[in-house]
Amino acid sequence: MDVNDLGRRVAADVAGGGGLDGLQRLSGVIEALEERRTDLVEELRRGREATWEEIGRACGMTRQGATRRWSGRLRARSFGLAAASYQHGRPGYPQALLGSAVPREARRVLDLGAGTGQLTGLLVDAGLDVVAVEPDQGMRDRLAAAVPRAAVRAGSAEHIPLPDASVDAVVVAQAWHWFDQAAAVPEIARVLAPGGTLALVWNVRDETEPWAAALGALMHRCDRQQIDTAPVLPAPFGAPERLEIRWEHPTTPAGIIDMVASRSYVIALPETDRARLLADVEHLLATHPGLAGREEIAMPYLTRCTRVRLG
Repeated sequence: MDVNDLGRRVAADVAGGGGLDGLQRLSGVIEALEERRTDLVEELRRGREATWEEIGRACGMTRQGATRRWSGRLRARSFGLAAASYQHGRPGYPQALLGSAVPREARRVLDLGAGTGQLTGLLVDAGLDVVAVEPDQGMRDRLAAAVPRAAVRAGSAEHIPLPDASVDAVVVAQAWHWFDQAAAVPEIARVLAPGGTLALVWNVRDETEPWAAALGALMHRCDRQQIDTAPVLPAPFGAPERLEIRWEHPTTPAGIIDMVASRSYVIALPETDRARLLADVEHLLATHPGLAGREEIAMPYLTRCTRVRLG
């Protein structure tokens, strides 16, 4: 049977008699099929079994179309492969962030795309009732062990497993740029109580420090990811409030190696290129005048926060 004929037959069977019930059933199946298609693309790319051109042809699109559609999503899903490095190498967040990211009157907070809990722990320690939603199983396992007082759920920004108007605030740390924002904005608005807030947070290395600039140059010689850390959000969110905090994260040479190894573009490198990059970072840590011989290192960061209110 022709593939198109098979698709039409399956669609007709699922939709049944039509109407809203049929539309809902069909939409659910389309969503499940798209998720499975993404899984197959990930398997093919991770095993180097197919090029983007071949994947595009199989999906009835161009190489550029396939790359645009899936390459970002595959990077976002790659973090579970380096969950240990992510947990050990990624910095937390400064205490001063709390008052700006979460309003004083908030009680129940959603940490969306929570990773291994770098921000979740700070929220829980502040006495907040925290739900942490993370799509990757490996990251969730580490999050649940690290922050046992948080309610850890499987889910994503596009499909948040919470009822309508159930949280006072949503925080998104180091993850907004991975979301499908057209789907995430209405989902976040749905789970927020009236007047609730959304805070988008990023840690950015402060490369005014010469050794941090040298580290950044090494990290980005293969790929430089451009992230907008001062985004403008559409309705139903209001005007943004912005904050920048300069601080230092105490770490070690091993911690910096883990931080580099946890970057999505490093995870995606061929193994030989990845090993060469990490070796070059080790060499920098051992020889740079600002780093050589130091067992403890203060990594300079800028934490940037954009907060908007619903309605």
